[in-house]
Amino acid sequence: MRELDVIISKYLDLKSQGIRCILATVVHVEGSSYRRAGARMLVDEYGNITGAISGGCLEGDALRKALFALDRQKNKLVTYDTSDEDDAVIGAQLGCNGIIQVLFEPVDYTDVNNSCELLRKVAQQEVSMAISVVFDLDKSQEQLGTVLIADENHAVASKPIPDNLHKALLQKSKEVINEGDSCFGELEIGDHKQYVFIQMHQPSVNLVLVGAGNDAQILAQQAELLGWKVTVTDGRPTHANKERFVSSCQVIVAKPEETLENIKIDNRTCFVLMSHNYNYDLAVLKLLLGRSEIPYIGILGPLKKYNRMLNELADDGIEVSKGDLNKIHAPVGLEIGAETPAEIGLSVLAEIQSVLKHKNARPLKQKIEPIHDKEVNQFQKISI
Repeated sequence: MRELDVIISKYLDLKSQGIRCILATVVHVEGSSYRRAGARMLVDEYGNITGAISGGCLEGDALRKALFALDRQKNKLVTYDTSDEDDAVIGAQLGCNGIIQVLFEPVDYTDVNNSCELLRKVAQQEVSMAISVVFDLDKSQEQLGTVLIADENHAVASKPIPDNLHKALLQKSKEVINEGDSCFGELEIGDHKQYVFIQMHQPSVNLVLVGAGNDAQILAQQAELLGWKVTVTDGRPTHANKERFVSSCQVIVAKPEETLENIKIDNRTCFVLMSHNYNYDLAVLKLLLGRSEIPYIGILGPLKKYNRMLNELADDGIEVSKGDLNKIHAPVGLEIGAETPAEIGLSVLAEIQSVLKHKNARPLKQKIEPIHDKEVNQFQKISI
């Protein structure tokens, strides 16, 4: 389950019990930090924490700040400087060397567009969304918080904000979605400056496992831990049944030529052919060829199996395009010495992650640059 889904689930539980809570969001990071902008945690009035804004170094003090803001029922911006080795509050010599801005928002259950309800609406969408969080570096000023969510066409929901601010955030949200990257913006409202973090949020990865063997069971479990949506399809009802797979999986019994009839495909839908039946896998592969929206097709088995597939496709007059050849990964997975089904599953999921993130999956020790891609930390001016 994705961290956002866990936070929303906890929010709904607290709401049903009438237990007060507050949402903390990392809205800006300058330098290094374990978590980047967009990391969130939910704190209830008893001090229980769901989610995380750091690797553990900030949570203790953040809990105190959260309970203070919850008691005051007022949004609060807090700055943490992990480069200050003399700061006894968060601990010395953390090695992160970053300045982190965290916004705390008490949750009003009577507000249908409170921060958690807006996030809930985002999580329910199956398209890319932008989340706008407005804050003020002058901490004596009002902190607006999470105010608007939008897709590439329109605002999905918003708190009451001035029309000019709404229009500016909506326009920038569309740009964020089209460019595929979050951004930080500077808003000049009269003679005063406010700032916004517009977060790009993508829907879950859809992983389709063609084959319902024991190895698919394990791979489905591993993918669920990542918060991916998993569909399992197989022609054998003895294998493709709900009792064999985690409850969140969609399980389909189908002939190979019927595989795609009940599967919605988008640019985050990845396939792994692992039926252990050559003809079944080949039949499904034929269906996937030419589907430009599919980013990844993995084929379990040795290279000679894949070469045989290509030869038979050629004999049938089917030319595999360069685009399809680039997205087909056969043998599937990264070379990590995997032997067991769990190890193979790890190598497959890691490869899919690297493809979706456009990374080359090299060891981090070989990377000269910082671990995280350098974010555009400076605030872009947004016309209002």
